Amino acid sequence: PSSYYSYPTESPLWCSWKLATKLVKSERNLMTKRLEGMVAVITGASSGIGAGSVHRFVEEGASVIAADIQEEAGEALAEKFGESVVFIKTDVTQEDEVAAAVDLAVAKFGRLDCMFNNAGIVGVVGPIADTPTEDWDTTIAILLKGVFLGCKHAARVMIPQGSGSIISTSSTAGVLGGLGSHGYTAAKHGVIGLAKSVASELSEHGIRSNAIAPGNTVTAMTATVTTGDHEKLEETAEGMASRSMLGIAGQPEDIAAAAAYLASNDARLVNGHVLVVDGGQTTSGGNNRFIKSGSGMLREAGKWDRY
Repeated sequence: PSSYYSYPTESPLWCSWKLATKLVKSERNLMTKRLEGMVAVITGASSGIGAGSVHRFVEEGASVIAADIQEEAGEALAEKFGESVVFIKTDVTQEDEVAAAVDLAVAKFGRLDCMFNNAGIVGVVGPIADTPTEDWDTTIAILLKGVFLGCKHAARVMIPQGSGSIISTSSTAGVLGGLGSHGYTAAKHGVIGLAKSVASELSEHGIRSNAIAPGNTVTAMTATVTTGDHEKLEETAEGMASRSMLGIAGQPEDIAAAAAYLASNDARLVNGHVLVVDGGQTTSGGNNRFIKSGSGMLREAGKWDRY
């Protein structure tokens, strides 16, 4: 509907978008299954970008281990896909749980072709002078240590295999300052550094490591930040579209498409790269701040612990 975007249905931009959408849908209907026979572990798989990626990976022929701390949503997601998706409760700050997700992929499907380190929260927000150290540590543990553990245990399986793709979710806040809270920004910069460092080590084993830097994307987490209500996805999308250079709200499927590309052989020469998917946000200096005010911890699925 026209209300989903920021421009009227009769405008040339809207007509162009409708045509582009039809072409994309048509292309996807003719899509070859680039991930046919591949096996992926996707963390943070129960909602948002993770859930969108599970859908896309299965659509392209992959089998998926969906790893997340949110059990009910994860089980419901796995049920939709039958034998193609297996859910495992995973706290990415716990090494044994990350290792178990990787081991499950091998036990269930025989190999691991893609590790998508996607789990994340916004974490601690507020002025640097008032940031509790404990909440800073929790934020870094989820956003950066979790990626490290995913890379570590993926490498354990992929090195003997001689192949694999490791993808880690960063953010435009990992490219610029001022787009996220301090802990989030620091961690997301760290994810990019780690992705590049892992690429430099593991490339000799046929393993690629890349990062994705999403811009504003419609999820429960961003809905909480922008509207105060994790269920107000349409309102969030309208606001994002109105601020977007392209007039389009980023959706989980946009990031999922990027992940599917990086996982596939189409990206066989893409290594140590940061794929920014932001509608051009960072080209203008990223002047839309993600976190403007307030103090607390913003956790999974838009759950707030306010101070």
